[in-house]
Amino acid sequence: MRVAEIGFEAPATLLARYGLALERVAPGTAIPGSFWGDEEAGIIGTTVYARDDTPVHSLLHEAGHLIVLPPERRSQVHTDATDSIAEEDATCYLQIVLADELPGVGRARLMADMDAWGYTFRLGSAQAWFGEDAANARLWLVEHGLLDAQGRPVFS
Repeated sequence: MRVAEIGFEAPATLLARYGLALERVAPGTAIPGSFWGDEEAGIIGTTVYARDDTPVHSLLHEAGHLIVLPPERRSQVHTDATDSIAEEDATCYLQIVLADELPGVGRARLMADMDAWGYTFRLGSAQAWFGEDAANARLWLVEHGLLDAQGRPVFS
């Protein structure tokens, strides 16, 4: 699923709840701060960059990287947010949860897109990881005040 299919308004509103901005990049233009290049989302400071052809999972993943960081670290981010395994796991978990906040997306679709893109998990799929092997990521998000005890997002 590409951002063009859901529009920029809903993701921009979601990101704003975390003090982040979403900037739309013109078609055919390189995406600033993109780690993977091509159509993949980018991050610089508190801004997530995306084009119409950016996959929704990419936008949510890069936004998740900024969300899991303490606000004082966000301003230092350019392209690569972390080398922490705990933060990477938390980011993957959070992007799945946040998919439910976007009309027409939802976690099932997002996890299928993650698998199609090539995310790798020990249990073979995003769904298996999320349901059976991600307790550490969920706990990290709860301990950092980003999910409540029921696993719902907490907005800043």
